[in-house]
Amino acid sequence: MTQGFRYLSQQDVMTLGGTQAQAALDDIRDVVTLIRQQQAQMPSETHVTLGGDRGKAYALPASVGGRFNAAGVKWTAHRPDAHDGLPQAMAMTLINRADNGLPLGLVESAALTATRTAAVSALALRHAAPRPVQHVLLLGTGVQAMAHLEMLRQLFPELKQVSWWSRSATVFAPDSENLPWPLIRFSNLQHACAQDAGAVITCTSAAEPLLGTEAIRPGRLVIQVGYHEVAFEAIARATRVVVDLWGDFCETSAKSLFQMYRAGKFSPDRVDADLTHLLLDGWRPAPDDSVYFSSFGLNVFDIALAARVLALAQQQGTGTLLPLFPESFYLD
Repeated sequence: MTQGFRYLSQQDVMTLGGTQAQAALDDIRDVVTLIRQQQAQMPSETHVTLGGDRGKAYALPASVGGRFNAAGVKWTAHRPDAHDGLPQAMAMTLINRADNGLPLGLVESAALTATRTAAVSALALRHAAPRPVQHVLLLGTGVQAMAHLEMLRQLFPELKQVSWWSRSATVFAPDSENLPWPLIRFSNLQHACAQDAGAVITCTSAAEPLLGTEAIRPGRLVIQVGYHEVAFEAIARATRVVVDLWGDFCETSAKSLFQMYRAGKFSPDRVDADLTHLLLDGWRPAPDDSVYFSSFGLNVFDIALAARVLALAQQQGTGTLLPLFPESFYLD
């Protein structure tokens, strides 16, 4: 099959299974093992501003060994409020081979990012929930919320109910015949949180907290995916705090937990577990714990997922092949 430097559009990524939750879950499990084995690197991010304070573009480098053999950088532009109908965040991932640096391809990464984020939430639902989850409350209706809804459809058909709430007038418009459980809308967030949901997943861009202490209760898992959605007092009330990873990004990230840390109201010693503890050490909360899970979003996962779909594209001869080097450069 023809090798070379490939460009994969979002449609290419979807055709190659880039939005399949189980494949992303398998990738993340393998990467977590490679992190423990010190076969993965994730240096600090860097960024430039775009059009003012609300806009930033981030360069997120990482490398991962094993079956991925990939080094790369994810370039994500969080656009200022342009009101042009285009996505607020745009992402591309550049991949090289980790063993020899050979450039392999450029992947449009919005769908991959949403899929890997939802896959991390799936791991939290399976391993960090105090009790088996039967009812999930989903906050938001944007790209991340849609990816989480699709993840729940693919990986958690046994749920009894999924509820949702959104600040905006946007609504979910899924094919209800393809959903294995009822999808119930709540117009009032307090009423939604008062239900018996065993897990609350926040997927909004809120710059001020939506969830207070009332959302924290014994036997419930709160997964924060979005921006600054959970009040410091709510995090303090949780009996267990779990993260995907605690890293130097705690000094700059706008996530609620890291803002709380920089305000001197949270000590890293209070972190009970990260993904390596969940997957490799068997850490689990007690049934009456209230668990807060902060999902920062690890770009090492983005590199792994992009490498997988590029390898599939090479096998199937799909994507757009770009004339970067003579084909002989790509021979092993």
